This record gives sequence, C-alpha cells and structure tokens, in this order.
Amino acid sequence: MTSPGRRWAVAGALLGGLFGLLAFAPAAWLAAGVARATAGQFQLADARGTVWSGDAVAVLSGGTGSQDAMALPGRLAWKLGLGGQGLELRAQQACCLRGTPRLQLDRHAGGWRVQVLPDNAPTANTNVSSGPTPQPIGQWPAAWLAGLGTPWNTLQLDGELRLATTGLALQSAGGRWQLAGSAVVDLQRMASRLSTLPVLGSYRLQLAAADGVPRLNLLTLDGALRLSGSGEWAASGLRFRGEASAASGAEAALANLLNIIGRRQGARSLIAIG
Repeated sequence: MTSPGRRWAVAGALLGGLFGLLAFAPAAWLAAGVARATAGQFQLADARGTVWSGDAVAVLSGGTGSQDAMALPGRLAWKLGLGGQGLELRAQQACCLRGTPRLQLDRHAGGWRVQVLPDNAPTANTNVSSGPTPQPIGQWPAAWLAGLGTPWNTLQLDGELRLATTGLALQSAGGRWQLAGSAVVDLQRMASRLSTLPVLGSYRLQLAAADGVPRLNLLTLDGALRLSGSGEWAASGLRFRGEASAASGAEAALANLLNIIGRRQGARSLIAIG
C-alpha cells in the first residue's frame, strides 16, 4: 500500500512536470493553433522559442494545399503573459508594427473581451475606447496579399496598407460575440500589374460597429481608379456591394483591371461579395 508521503511526492512530481511543460511549451504549438484557426491562411513559419516568448516569420498563404505563400521581411516577435484581468500578447516587428501593439483577452461586465490596443495605449477597462482619433497599429506592403492566392496573385498589388484603431474589440454578450470600437485601413498609393498607370490611387476602408454588427465602408481618397462601397459581417459571412470606375482620361489604362475586379455595367464595374 502506498504511503501518504509517497502519494504526495508523486502528485508533486506530476504537478511540477505539468507546470514545466506549460512554462516551456514550444512556440510551434502556438504556430499550429494559429494555422488551424485561420485555415492555414496566416502562418507563423519557423517558430522559435516558447508559447510565452518567441518569434517566427509571418506568412500569408492560400490555405491548405495552396502553392501560394508570401512572407514578411524579418521576424515577428511576441511575449504572452498576464495583463489587465486576463492574458496580454505583445508583438514587435521592425518592418511593420508601430512600437509594441497589444492583444488583450480579459473579463468585462458581460463576459470576455478580445481587444487590439496600440503601443502606449492605456490598459483596457470596462468601456472600449471610442475616441475620434484612431491610433496607428502598423503598416504592411500590399504585395504581401499575393500570398493569399486568387485574386490577389493576379492583381499583384503594390503600395502600403496602414491600420489604425480607436480600440477595436470583440466582446461576448449573452453568449454571442459583438464588435465594439472601430478601425481604419488606409491603402496608400496602390498600383497593379494589370494597369499601365504607375499609381491607381489611395483608398480608405472603415470598420465600425452598429448595434454590434461590423459594418464596412470603402471610399476613394484620390486617384484615377474610383472605388466605393459598403457592407457588413452577418452570421452568414461578409456581404459587400460596391463599384469601381475610371476617372476621365484613364478609361483605356484601367479597362483590363475593371474587367477583372467586378461585373462590367457600362463604364462601371460592380463588385459583389456574399
């Protein structure tokens, strides 16, 4: 019969082994989880270190079985630990992230919240920030999107994508997840190999919540290619309706691109997703 002291020793050894396993869980475990959650479209390749402190190459891919993939330069580093009333992930990448933005998972009055916070932003509380000035998170080369496959590998975009937020968050309420806060993606000086124009234009994609439903709005800031549209993420997925057209004098240079990005209706190209 096993003595109480021996049972305690075995239990202590098992508990110590469990804590050791968690403390030194390899970064590859996190990479595998991210790949599964994104259907392989976002990958942490060549992951090193641990789940709690590691780095990897950020890759966009067309998903399982796809031959398309595009990596960002340098390595994405992260640290995962306690923050606020839950977990906090801090990320750094010299090419693309502004400082050290954070992703927080914590409790709020009705359940859980996942929030994106810019570098040096105050710790999340029960009220999601909704200030009028979005704070920058980072910027990425538009060419990175080619890794996702069709239609991005055909468009072969050039330019820069800039993300800013007022405290974008997903929070649970009554067993459902809802969006709070807002975000802005600026597409700066976009170009495509499908057009002879050196620059197509600059655009803004706005994401905001209305009654918990994420709504999108696309508008043109400047340029020969005119884009506009709106949509929302519903339970059935993304639904977006928009149109594209050429500014006066740029019709011939944009004809091929307009034929590809939507269904032609006279001078316009109609865009429909969902």
